[in-house]
Amino acid sequence: MDYPNDQAPGAPVRSGIPEHGRVPKYYAVKARIDRLVGELGEGSAIPTERDLSERYGVARETVRQALRELLLEGKLRRRGRGTVVAGPKLAQPLSLASYTEGVRRQGRTPGRALVTLDRFPCPDALAAETGLTRGEPVWHLERVLLADDERVGLESTYVAVARVPGLDTAFDPDSSFYAHLAAQDIAFGDADERIETVLATPREALLIGTPPALPMLLIHRVSRDTEGRPLERVRTLYRGDRFSFTTHLRG
Repeated sequence: MDYPNDQAPGAPVRSGIPEHGRVPKYYAVKARIDRLVGELGEGSAIPTERDLSERYGVARETVRQALRELLLEGKLRRRGRGTVVAGPKLAQPLSLASYTEGVRRQGRTPGRALVTLDRFPCPDALAAETGLTRGEPVWHLERVLLADDERVGLESTYVAVARVPGLDTAFDPDSSFYAHLAAQDIAFGDADERIETVLATPREALLIGTPPALPMLLIHRVSRDTEGRPLERVRTLYRGDRFSFTTHLRG
């Protein structure tokens, strides 16, 4: 197989060219725009659809399809009525570290905006998943995740009221929930985590500020303390165009 000499490790093999060699026209245009994006700096405006159409000698719909894919991949983003080069994705570690720690390690400023904090009796499904007692009071903490004031996700946390009785009065919703637990000498022991790709509901898309068609990375986490007791159940949506996840594996 003929690989380009400048093929980057991790890049699509032969730049995504199918074995029969027939490259869709939009994909060829996308590859050329992608190279242009690499030459421009973060925040730089890219040419208009009309300019790109004339530059590459293709229809505007072909350019539009190429731009749609680059937007979904997070390489471009909308700014007003124009399109600019996006910054690198946030690489969030798959660990028991908090969202706050992960964002700060990349030189970004983390934040959260409170959507709701309420309490209700633990339903059957939550009790079965976490080991909490059916009917016991639980908190539901829902917050929009921010990075440099950009909305990048939505987090829902469920935790027994008995574990953090003063959550509605002693907790700053813009701060790290894990730091709040640590201040009360509550330590994480282990967790089960599951990741899937989903589309946001209309409500979630509105809260995050994204189109409903934008793919999201959904993480489910059930955590326990060092004694194996149920601690939290978290459902977190991350923008697929702004996040990637990392982990270190050992044999």
